Amino acid sequence: MDIPVEDIALRLGAAVGAGMLVGLNRDLRNKPIGMRTLGLVALGAAVITIATVHMHDMVSHPDALSRVLQGVIQGVMAGIGFIGAGVIMRDPEAQVVQGLTTAATVWITAALGVACGLAAWPLAGLALALALFVLAGVGWLERLLSRDDR
Repeated sequence: MDIPVEDIALRLGAAVGAGMLVGLNRDLRNKPIGMRTLGLVALGAAVITIATVHMHDMVSHPDALSRVLQGVIQGVMAGIGFIGAGVIMRDPEAQVVQGLTTAATVWITAALGVACGLAAWPLAGLALALALFVLAGVGWLERLLSRDDR
């Protein structure tokens, strides 16, 4: 059971597009990870997911495929944390931690890539919309509330 190349292109293109949209927010805020990085994170997660789901010998064995897919998703999501960790900086003297939101965007972008790879379109679309809302809308609210704390 081969997946049509058009379907592969749609899944990979959607993953790259989702990653780049999240990355646009980071680029507009001059953060260290932007459109290219997050587009590639989502693409990589989608490629691994598609390759796993459509392994020729596993398609006819749903139990084995389920276990392999669970392991792949777990590995991607745990491993991607290392990229996110690279943008987190801690200043113990000032008691400030920076880069946590950018690190979280790496993680959610990988999850979006997995969702696109699985062609879970409603999930991917809603998760992307919510991620963009949190980055843009909630960021505005945080800035508004932090002014009141002064």
